Amino acid sequence: MASGIPPASSEAVRHSMQGNRGKNTKPELLVRAHLREAGLTGYRLHWHVAGRPDVAWPGKRVAVMVNGCFWHRCPHCHPSTPATHAEFWAEKFRRNVERDRRNIETLEADGWTVHVVWECQLKKKTVGKTMGELLPQLSRELGKPIKGRLEEGS
Repeated sequence: MASGIPPASSEAVRHSMQGNRGKNTKPELLVRAHLREAGLTGYRLHWHVAGRPDVAWPGKRVAVMVNGCFWHRCPHCHPSTPATHAEFWAEKFRRNVERDRRNIETLEADGWTVHVVWECQLKKKTVGKTMGELLPQLSRELGKPIKGRLEEGS
């Protein structure tokens, strides 16, 4: 941790935060289910490149990052910031956003196409629109046809 930055709040909070999943989160599992349903398989999980994309097709250099709104500071839903220990959280979120930006820039510089899907875009009211936009793009980039029907609200 950067020097001079206070800890989150307590040992109990720190322990609780460590329990947050980094892999196989509900939003990530939902995206993968839609990919399988559309026949866009053959991907690798948490591939060993910058940012460890949640879903990657290394041969085609296509990556999908599934970001949680709170930790990655979603530009769509603007999640709240904890009121206590504001200095800690501001620095934590600043580092997260900067790391995400650096990872995407590194991947793109290496010839990858990167898609970012936000947790709020996977809610019941928006998942159909989100997948309706993402899956055809991936289909073109991967050179694979979409199987089945893309239904609004699916």
